This record gives sequence, C-alpha cells and structure tokens, in this order.
Amino acid sequence: MDPCFYESSCSLHGKKLLFFCEHDQELLCALCQTSTKHRNHQLCPLQEAVQDKKEDLRASLIPLKEKLEKFTKVKQEFEKTAKHIKSQSQQTKKRIKEEFEELHQFLREEEGARLAVLREEEVQKCEQMKQKIEHISKRVSTLSEKIRYIEKVMNAEDISFLKVASLTPACRVLCRSQCSLQDLELPSGSLIDVARHLGSLRFRVWEKMLGIVQYTPVTLDPNTAAPWLSVSDDLTSVRNTGVKQQLPDSPERFYPCVDVLGSEGFNSGKHSWEVEVGDKPEWDLGVAKGSVNRKGGIICKPEEGFWVLFLRNGDVKPQRIRVQLDYDCGEVSFFNPADMSLIYTFKDTFTGTLFPYFSPCVNNNGSNPGALKICPVKVSVTVMSSQ
Repeated sequence: MDPCFYESSCSLHGKKLLFFCEHDQELLCALCQTSTKHRNHQLCPLQEAVQDKKEDLRASLIPLKEKLEKFTKVKQEFEKTAKHIKSQSQQTKKRIKEEFEELHQFLREEEGARLAVLREEEVQKCEQMKQKIEHISKRVSTLSEKIRYIEKVMNAEDISFLKVASLTPACRVLCRSQCSLQDLELPSGSLIDVARHLGSLRFRVWEKMLGIVQYTPVTLDPNTAAPWLSVSDDLTSVRNTGVKQQLPDSPERFYPCVDVLGSEGFNSGKHSWEVEVGDKPEWDLGVAKGSVNRKGGIICKPEEGFWVLFLRNGDVKPQRIRVQLDYDCGEVSFFNPADMSLIYTFKDTFTGTLFPYFSPCVNNNGSNPGALKICPVKVSVTVMSSQ
C-alpha cells in the first residue's frame, strides 16, 4: 500500500483516513466508519491493514521468487543447450564434409585412372594406325614409281616398247604382292573400345567404391550417451573416459548410469550385430525398450525393459559378442562368434520398440578404459535379372 495514503484525506468528508474496509477494499475516515455502506463490514486500523497487506505480499513473493529461480535456471540450461546444438551442427557439418571429401577423392582418383587407361589405348591405337599409314605410304610411293615408269615406256619407240613389254608379267606379279587385301582393310579392334570405358560406368565405379565403404548394422545415438561416455565420430564405438562432459540433460540421455542406445529401434523381424569387447573386465550388452527409465538408478532386468548380458571379471572373456534379436519369436540370444557357441537366450513377449543397448561400465580409475566397438559387416552387390 502506498505510504501517501497516510496523508490523504477522505474524498467524501475531508477527514483523515483511519480505517481500511476489507469487504470493499476502501480507505475510510471516522465518518465513513459509521455510514450504512460499511455497516457490519470488517474494518481494521490503517496501520494494521498496511502491515497485513505487506505480510500477504511478502508471502506471495516466496513462490514467485522460487518460480523465478527455477525459470532462470531453466533459461540458463536452454541457453547451454542452444550452444550445444550449434556445436553439434558444426561438428556434424565438419564430419559430413570429411566423409564426402573422401568420396570425392576416391572419385577423382578413379576418374584419373580411367582417363589414363583411355589415353594409353588412344596412344597405342594411334601408333598402330601410324605404322599402317607409313606402310601404305611406302606402297603408294612404290606403285606410283611403277606407274610413272610404265607410262613413260608406253610413250617410247616401238622397238623399245616391245623390249620392255616382255617385263609386264613380272610387274603384274610385283604389283599384286605389294597391294594385298590385308594392306587395304582396317584391322579388327582398331577403334577405341568405347563400351569398355563407358559401359555401366557408374555401377562399376560404385561397386568398386564398396571397397572403401564400411557398413555397421547398428550405430550409436550420442544424444542418449551418459556424460562420461565418448562416442566415436563414426558412431560405432563408445568408451568411458572417466571425465564428465558438460552436456544438456535431455530426456533421451542416461544419467548417471553410463549407458547408450543404438540410433535405430526394432519392432519386428530378425536383427543381429557383433560387438568387439576385447579384454574389458566389465561391460553390458543387449537390448532395451525405448521407454525405459533413463534417470537415476537403473536395474537391468526384463521386468524393467532390459534384456542384457553383462561381464564382471569373469574367467571366460570372449573377444566378441554377437547379439541376435528375433522380435516376433520373443528371443534375444548371445553368441561367441569365435565358434558361434550360444552363451544365453532371453525368452519373452516383446512390446514397443527395442533398441540395441551398450554400457562400457565404470572407468574404475583407468582400469576399464577399453571401448565397445560395433563390428562392420561385409558389403556385396548382387545383380538380378528383371526377367
């Protein structure tokens, strides 16, 4: 309440204001107090009303300040998230450019190699034609001389002509030997083999490109990775560095459990992937529902949406683990790829989307720093006839 009220006068009676009417929320003088308008209304001294109002306002400030503090913190987190989004975009842009530069470099080298083969064929076949032309040119020169000689003899006196004419059969034989059909025909294969260079060119280059391309059936989703985990640039391996990164605590992210999910989920069909675990003393692998709790303590059991195989300093340490999901049959199996021996199979009825699940477990002060690496699979091309 404004302090100026203490010095104001009643607008009706010109008297000093002394009371406050709770019902009408009005300031009153002594005469107003006795009026019929405010009869039976609860009145209190002005000073007391001021103190009561201040207490009410002070009490109302508490939740407002709490809200302000909460909104301020959220605003700061959102600002950090906005910076993280920009950083993610820049890093992703950089990786995209690097990936395409590798492809461009391959294509440039492949283009150069194919143009070099074309130039080599051009030089070789041009040289062959040059030799043919030189050979024919010599024959043309020889024949021209013969023709000029015969024409000259034809213009000589009769006696001389008869003497030379006896040589005509020999000249005819010589001419036939020097002008064989082989000399006058274009040899087979003299032209550039255009089909060899251009036939299915894009397909053959793409097929060759498979040699530099790796495919993994599963990639990791870094937005689900706990802050202590480092996901590789190609999203195929994860390790626990033991150092907490400053990352947005988004709903997708596991915290504080050091887990990460695959980027693609499954709700039908058969799927499999292999993970190189190496000599790590601890790790967890399997599948998890997309709806699992990701905050606070997590118990990895089927009832909680996790079908997970884990190692804790066991005597048997496979270097690789094959995870095999048959969603429709409700099975998750784990194999040792070295001999394809079955380690364990979960049997259940699945609902919702299942995601590949990975945990390199705690770093233990550097005693468990190894990465979990998703293994690439061989890519091949099969050409099928449409008939």
